Amino acid sequence: ETSLAQWWQRFNDPLLGTLVTQALQANTTVRSAQAALQQARALRDVRSGNLYPTLTTSASAQRSQSGGNDASNSFKAGFDASWEPDVFGARRSALNATEADASAAEANLGDVQVSIAAEVAVTYIELRGLQARLAIARNNLASQTETLQITDWRVQAGLASSLDLEQARSASAQTSAGIPALEISATQAQHSLAVLTGQAPRALQATLAAAGPLPQASNDLVMSIPAQTLRQRPDVRAAEHRISAALARVAQADAARYPGFQISGSVGLSALTLGGLTAAGSAANALLGSVSLPLFDGGALTAQVRAQEAALEQARVSYQATVLTALKDVENALVALQGDRERLARL
Repeated sequence: ETSLAQWWQRFNDPLLGTLVTQALQANTTVRSAQAALQQARALRDVRSGNLYPTLTTSASAQRSQSGGNDASNSFKAGFDASWEPDVFGARRSALNATEADASAAEANLGDVQVSIAAEVAVTYIELRGLQARLAIARNNLASQTETLQITDWRVQAGLASSLDLEQARSASAQTSAGIPALEISATQAQHSLAVLTGQAPRALQATLAAAGPLPQASNDLVMSIPAQTLRQRPDVRAAEHRISAALARVAQADAARYPGFQISGSVGLSALTLGGLTAAGSAANALLGSVSLPLFDGGALTAQVRAQEAALEQARVSYQATVLTALKDVENALVALQGDRERLARL
């Protein structure tokens, strides 16, 4: 059974499948969402790196002279290291927030892909419907043109009235006038499909010029949609991850009110000549431990916690709205599908 994630394959139309695949790879909106995901993952890696000690190396050479004294040289080389223990979890919370942001960006990419695939399918089916209507209109015009000629002959022979001739001429003209509108809509649909697949508007003109059959989905579509489909919607998953990110930022803001600790040290060499750097007496080292505690900030840190708590509440309400919208979309789609099937059966 075809997976619901590859729903367009249910139409058994190879060209539709090709267009959807091209759109998922080259559509500009999809590529923008992919770049946003890469950015979110890079920011997560930045936060991850902040959990570990940092090590830097440096070297310098200086030549100085004061007054009439001889110029002197000094050379230095060394390593510096620092580490801020995450005692109260501020950095870990920041990392959790960026991980949730990356997951939300990934879900958002999935949401964009679903939307683009649906837009491609709808536009493709619209194009095939317009092409079928064009074929019908042209056949009707040919029949009406023939009827018009026969009516004209009958009028000349006195077997029909001039009213019959005008009615035949009017029907033919109306059908003829509708053909350009259908041709315009079909061409615009071709342009839309080309842009959706990341190409110039006329790129698919040759591929889509020939009319094709109207894609038909299988009749077991409703039975194949489980209740868990709501949970699989990427917009719902993205809203969940945004709640996790907001919750982590509340913890980060709360941890900022507690003491911070830092350990730093350095190991280096210092000498008046470049060759003297290798002497035993040129070595120098230092170790420093420090602690900092905010004493007075005018309530800024507490206000930051409240701000993040408000952001968390916004994320929760947004999640609720997303779930309600998802429920409405699914229910509306099922009702419309059932109604359309009944209408089709009656037609």
